[in-house]
Amino acid sequence: EGGGGGGGGGEGFSVTRSGDGRVAMIGFPSVGKSTLLSEVTETKSLCAAYEFTTLTCIPGNLMYNGTKIQLLDLPGIIEGAAHGKGRGKEVISVAKTADLILMVLDGGKEQVNRHREILENELETVGLRLNKSPPNVKLVPKKLGGVKINKTCELTKLGDDPNKVVTQVLGEYKMHNCDVLFRDDVTVDELVDVVQGNRKYVRCLYVYNKVDMISIEEVDKLAREPHSVVV
Repeated sequence: EGGGGGGGGGEGFSVTRSGDGRVAMIGFPSVGKSTLLSEVTETKSLCAAYEFTTLTCIPGNLMYNGTKIQLLDLPGIIEGAAHGKGRGKEVISVAKTADLILMVLDGGKEQVNRHREILENELETVGLRLNKSPPNVKLVPKKLGGVKINKTCELTKLGDDPNKVVTQVLGEYKMHNCDVLFRDDVTVDELVDVVQGNRKYVRCLYVYNKVDMISIEEVDKLAREPHSVVV
């Protein structure tokens, strides 16, 4: 089974899926992804003191509590990856097949580089939703009858006239006849995600590397952030 299929308009690296789960390591160049792969698996990924050392996807296997996990060391990506800069589309295409994303960050430079924010935006652009649950909205197309809206909660994020906003959004996607049931108080962007129906909701763990370059107080602050770990 090829692991390179996915959205984003790019062809992924051909990586056969193995094990009970797949974890994709994403990050800018030279943040320590290859070192991490070599430390926790028996795979030796090339490490060097220059950027873009890893030029293809390198898989490794990790056994944890009897579970076999496939860990993928992906080439570093840069701002603009979602639009094809570097090998970004290929990397993101593989990431879409993962059960978990490890976003590896340089803890010593993160406050200046803001790589976490940049990478989150790149993944958001191609339809990856990190550490979010799918909106609880049921959308059923019909042949006739117009748009019928029901809800089990107040819609406080869709402006003063939620029904009008919902109808306008659906109209932009030529959905003029459908039943919509809201069980969540969603935003316009979340409603668009439901309409498009091709989003991938995936857990992400933020891994802060190279923390020996910052103070213990800064390390503690990073460690206390949600979904984060320092190594």
